[in-house]
Amino acid sequence: MRPNRLRQLLQADRPSLGTHIHITYPGVVELIGHSGMFDYVEFVGEYAPYDLYTLENLGRAVELFPHLSAMMKIEQEPRTYLAIRAIGSGIQNVLFADPRTVADIEACVKAVRAEAPHSGGWHGVGMRRDVGYVLECGSPAFVQALDDAVVAVMIEKASAVENLDAILAVKGVDMVQFGPADYAMSIGLAGQWSHPRVREAERFVIESALKKGIAPRAEISRPEDARRYLDLGVKHFCMGWDVGILFNWYKEAGSALRTLLGRNDAAGKDSAGYGTGGVGQP
Repeated sequence: MRPNRLRQLLQADRPSLGTHIHITYPGVVELIGHSGMFDYVEFVGEYAPYDLYTLENLGRAVELFPHLSAMMKIEQEPRTYLAIRAIGSGIQNVLFADPRTVADIEACVKAVRAEAPHSGGWHGVGMRRDVGYVLECGSPAFVQALDDAVVAVMIEKASAVENLDAILAVKGVDMVQFGPADYAMSIGLAGQWSHPRVREAERFVIESALKKGIAPRAEISRPEDARRYLDLGVKHFCMGWDVGILFNWYKEAGSALRTLLGRNDAAGKDSAGYGTGGVGQP
């Protein structure tokens, strides 16, 4: 079974750095791996389209790089099915979106851990990529790999913040991340991610996790965004989204070249101002 880089870093109490992908082209994973700068790739499956072959191909790409692991963010349903298929594809770690209650968190942990006496999970034996199909099927190494899988959960609903102490007491939770967008919406402040109430809840989640010995993680866009979290004691980060990186380049480089060309009209409109189907169409 392949070593889990993210688990190794958590056990060694060392910082970790991941990056998000929506794009399912395995070449993007290879570019990340060739950079040598990241410990894991998070496939944001909650948002991106994919099939089971996609997960296997992402798993194969990650395995080209010994220093790299993978994580998949999955939606609230069907969480058990998706967690098992992600891990079976070679994606060693799982981030669960939208848990609200202790029962939700317990289900997240059970979806990852083996159905063995010491772990009490629901994850059964399967002839999948993670075990070489027939090589480690149901072996002690398979059970250990499931013990090593990092279970990360989003704390992003008002009810999850209200029940945080009980949620963090669930055995098997390794990492938590506050979700300001969902939390803001759940308390009637949609779009106000930096509202004092949202920032206060974020601090509460981070400080509570640290007290319980659970690693808080933060999502950031740029390295300079890390400072606020470092001051709070956070040392695990997932930085950047492939779609955001592309959008920013298209916007900034496209604007600069249009200026050089004397094209100050909005994209998607011809010289008379009529829409041509792009951004800015009336």
